[in-house]
Amino acid sequence: MKHVGILGHSWEGASLCWREVCQHSNRLGHPAHPDVTMDCISFEHCMPAWERGDYEAVRAMLATSVDRLAWAGCDFFVCPDNTAHLALEAPGDPLTIPGLHLIDIVADAAQRAGHRRVGISGNAVHDDQDLVHAAIFDELVHGIFRDETRTSFVDLIGRLADSGCDAVALVCTEIPLLVSPADSPLPALDSTRLSGQAALEVALGTRDLPTWRGGQFR
Repeated sequence: MKHVGILGHSWEGASLCWREVCQHSNRLGHPAHPDVTMDCISFEHCMPAWERGDYEAVRAMLATSVDRLAWAGCDFFVCPDNTAHLALEAPGDPLTIPGLHLIDIVADAAQRAGHRRVGISGNAVHDDQDLVHAAIFDELVHGIFRDETRTSFVDLIGRLADSGCDAVALVCTEIPLLVSPADSPLPALDSTRLSGQAALEVALGTRDLPTWRGGQFR
């Protein structure tokens, strides 16, 4: 099996992705999971760059994590953090090892399920962006999951359903830890767990080894 690298950006979501690689391997009937290495530079080092919109500075930090994964022997990496992909797509030298792209992972899952209009619940992407942004950075990335916040997210998903969406993509790494499929008014595309499953498929050889090494995606 291929050696899976997880590029962590916030520890709660990255840990969930790691668990999914191993647990999904067991659910598929495999007696063992692939080797997994995760690298996660403290979030505090990236926040000043995020706040000033300096994607290239964030990319440099994430590239350091990718280098460490390569040194550990990883064949490829997966980054379950949607926002981090904005930085990974910034100009720069090719990353040391190839990575799965979250757009491919979620789009493939939506297509397989036959969804036609997918709403997005993530960081700063819609009219409720202030609520979502505050919840992510003030609570979720710190492992704080409040019932009031869960109710707000469920209401938000309900409004996406009312607008004609037939599914919702949970594309902040930690949202799946806050909103379960049973809570969601719409079928949920859990990008964090889907990332773990896609990484396992690559490790097992049932999904092609990725070729993307950062920079513009398609």
